[in-house]
Amino acid sequence: MSAPIPHWPGELISLGDREVFARTAPPRSDDAEPAVFVHGLAGSASNWTDLMGLLTDELVGDAVDLPGFGYSPPPPDRDYSIDAHTRSVVRLIEKRGRGPVHLFGNSLGGAIATRLAGTRPDLVRTLTLISPALPDLRPRYGPARILAATMPGFGPWAIRRLTLLSPEQRVQNTLEMCFADPASLHPDRLMDLVADTRRRDQLAHNAEAIIASSRAIVTAYMRRSLWRYAARVSAPTLLIYGRHDRLVDARMAVRAGRVFRRSRVVVLPDVGHVAQMERPEAVAREFRALLEDTRMPQDAPAAG
Repeated sequence: MSAPIPHWPGELISLGDREVFARTAPPRSDDAEPAVFVHGLAGSASNWTDLMGLLTDELVGDAVDLPGFGYSPPPPDRDYSIDAHTRSVVRLIEKRGRGPVHLFGNSLGGAIATRLAGTRPDLVRTLTLISPALPDLRPRYGPARILAATMPGFGPWAIRRLTLLSPEQRVQNTLEMCFADPASLHPDRLMDLVADTRRRDQLAHNAEAIIASSRAIVTAYMRRSLWRYAARVSAPTLLIYGRHDRLVDARMAVRAGRVFRRSRVVVLPDVGHVAQMERPEAVAREFRALLEDTRMPQDAPAAG
């Protein structure tokens, strides 16, 4: 197993009243188009490293650490709602001046990307959603854990209990929840996740960011407004689900394919919740197919 590529370098970017950390993969082509990648709950920009590397011939991409996650400081107003996270991504796109972008989102990031694409179509060229956290009220173990974390008093207690486990054990538990095959993660990537867990243990806002963002997901599920935003999306959309996803039911692919107007739906076998980490080459292949579709003439005259 060859060593994975290093994580892309990044910088803190001022967005007015807040800062976000973004990692940028330099393009291999002068024709590369702009992209933005948004991670899921408790994730970070480095979740996109391998996919970004595979697509540098097509894209010049920014992977953002949402406020309070990764290397981004917490938002000054302590607002971790879907709306607030969406505003931060909008500001990043506008600050970079590269829009419209190819927008990618995983899990919570998929909910954010859906809201952004549904309200700011001028900023989105294509939309790629990987196991997006769109409202599904059917009981499942993974979402039930997120709901429990939002209960008053329970969330902080649960996180304190988790910190009694070693970083290695916590990372392994997360992999078992998010990967179909945890052993498929390269050992170097595993060490990266353990080191990052140790670093985040030292941050005073770590628990706050996870609990408040969990509440944001639950609130969005109860309001069900994300499906209304999905119906407004005009950009060509790629929907990727994992057959063995324990957090987002792959059966939601059917509904999503009906609601997003210009959608292409893929359910990957032997994949869990984070296809961009577990099978980045498959995600890259499906995105290239989406690009090819969008570049074909739409109304070519009939032969005759």
